[in-house]
Amino acid sequence: MAVSLKSYGACSFGANSLDRRGNGRWVSPQAAVVPNFHLPMRSLEIKNSTSSDEIKALRLITAIKTPYLPDGRFDLEAYDALMNMQIVNGAEAVIVGGTTGEGHLMSWDEHIMLIGHTVNCFGGSIKVIGNTGSNSTREAIHASEQGFAIGMHAALHINPYYGKTSLEGLVAHLEAVLSMGPTIIYNVPSRTSQDIPPSVIQQLAQHANMAGVKECMGNKRVKEYTDQGIVVWSGNDDECHDSRWGFGATGVISVTSNLVPGLMHEIMFGGTNTKLNSKLLPLMTWLFREPNPIGLNTALAQLGVVRPVFRLPYVPLPLARRIEFVNIVNELGREHFVGNKDVQVLDDDDFILVGRY
Repeated sequence: MAVSLKSYGACSFGANSLDRRGNGRWVSPQAAVVPNFHLPMRSLEIKNSTSSDEIKALRLITAIKTPYLPDGRFDLEAYDALMNMQIVNGAEAVIVGGTTGEGHLMSWDEHIMLIGHTVNCFGGSIKVIGNTGSNSTREAIHASEQGFAIGMHAALHINPYYGKTSLEGLVAHLEAVLSMGPTIIYNVPSRTSQDIPPSVIQQLAQHANMAGVKECMGNKRVKEYTDQGIVVWSGNDDECHDSRWGFGATGVISVTSNLVPGLMHEIMFGGTNTKLNSKLLPLMTWLFREPNPIGLNTALAQLGVVRPVFRLPYVPLPLARRIEFVNIVNELGREHFVGNKDVQVLDDDDFILVGRY
């Protein structure tokens, strides 16, 4: 005996499975339509606590190093000490989990936890800028929501890397995250393999949350932006003095300031100082001879500020370079560097390389 499809009810086929005459003919249900808008989870007290103008005024921003314990977990005690050294020596903000802080080697849980820890412990004394950028727009939005929800003052966003997109897609990606809160856009083609051209930045500069650009394409590009009233931070330590005093940059987002924050403060705040800049150039050259943060990790370990622990794929600089660093410290003066231990040349066996973390 034939059984009517009606007898199966809506659970089997859905409420719209039968046609309007109820004759048992199956009709494909319509897909749900999701409007193309985004409603960030926001607390007005947190979201309104920092304006883009406050971020635009920052001159010395340290891309802070993330130290590790021997098993590869975060060494928060060493991190807090390094943060305090930055504050005492005049850094106005930190980038948490950036390239220097190895955000790309963190799970998102670790990443957001470290941003939250930094805000909780130091957010009253220094601006906390969380690197919540990603080559996935979905991840960048979600991480930025979480970062602002836990109190970070601004976000750092990069253009999608490896899975490159068109210029139109690049604009759409960055516009999607600008709605979250004050944002610095980071242009570093040597790592992303795609330049963010001025045409894109000029379009995004109209957004109220666009604080400015960390620019690594040199001082010609810096001047192009500053002539248009767009805030720029130099992304190249060896160019930052001239960027600041010759090409209109607001300041620098610096790796070197992890080591000598007081001297970098003097470079950014004290006016033209070619003599001091020349003294710092050998240190800067040494730091970037291998991809960042290899040099910085090695240097901080030899200063005794962090444990000599590397999350792979990073490995320490070879012995000859480690000896060079000790000579640079002695030339500049140990008193200018963070920490209070004697600088030393570590042996190969002193370093711990962690593959599982």
